[in-house]
Amino acid sequence: MKAMVLERVGMALVPTERGDPLPGPGEIRLTVEACAVCRTDLHVVDGDLPHPRLPLVPGDEIVGIVDCVGEGVDRARLGRRVGVPWLGHICGTCRFCRSGAENLCDRPLFTGYTRDGGFATHVVADAEYAFELDAEADPVALAPLLCAGLIGWRSLVKAGEGRRIGLYGFGAAAHIIAQVCVWQGREVFAFTRTDDLEAQRFAKSLGSVWAGGSDERPPEPLDAAIIFAPVGALVPRALLAVRKGGRVVCGGIHMSDIPAMPYALLWEERQLVSVANLTRRDATEFFPVAAKAGVRTHTTTYPLERANEVLTDLREGRLSGAAVLIP
Repeated sequence: MKAMVLERVGMALVPTERGDPLPGPGEIRLTVEACAVCRTDLHVVDGDLPHPRLPLVPGDEIVGIVDCVGEGVDRARLGRRVGVPWLGHICGTCRFCRSGAENLCDRPLFTGYTRDGGFATHVVADAEYAFELDAEADPVALAPLLCAGLIGWRSLVKAGEGRRIGLYGFGAAAHIIAQVCVWQGREVFAFTRTDDLEAQRFAKSLGSVWAGGSDERPPEPLDAAIIFAPVGALVPRALLAVRKGGRVVCGGIHMSDIPAMPYALLWEERQLVSVANLTRRDATEFFPVAAKAGVRTHTTTYPLERANEVLTDLREGRLSGAAVLIP
């Protein structure tokens, strides 16, 4: 197999050839068709997330074909297209797993962080965390749904059923969830970098009723806001933008520190909540919704060996929609 490997945090990925991995009990191996690149990958490579398992193959939005199964896995899965997300394995015994909150498992494994991910030609995954996908669909279009889509969906559910939804940071997750919101009949208010007119035009092309800089106040109070950008300074701005009783959801796995702010921004029963990881239930809910909503992911493709270039483009804000690596 070929892979792009993180050997040291903060350093470029290294093109590497390895023996093909073999699945263990309860596991499957995929021939990778496409792997989207998300901000979580950037946080892993840059060291924002501590203690990655090194050397590591990043990548947590994987689409591929099952070409080998381990002991205890139904051989009928061979040849099927599946998707592998961020949450790659749970202990199944801690109080969170037993209560249905598997996303908060005490002893989880995360794809592309504590187990190898999809910046490769092959990857091994837990069969229970590999979701069946449409065999006729474009794997490149599907890949961003495995993290940007799933985390975006979980964030939207946490945001509640309000009609006016603000999305801070209009990248991979926001461009998917904006389409879901429009399909649901909600009004989307998109917040981007102040001078990013291209992102604002992109947001409006997907049905947003308003798009502006993240330092601006929306023309109307929001029922809820979701922050996808990893910028803690956006929290008080979003709280200022939501109505009394409104909710602000932090949808990222990492965020810079939230600055000191007056209690008045939180008062009047505004809520501030975070989203952690995902569950299998999120996938069973989201994929049918995405299909009904006619979600179209906007992607830029790169060959696998240009993974470092993708990460740089993402880091510097040069991407619109989602980037996808093709082995």
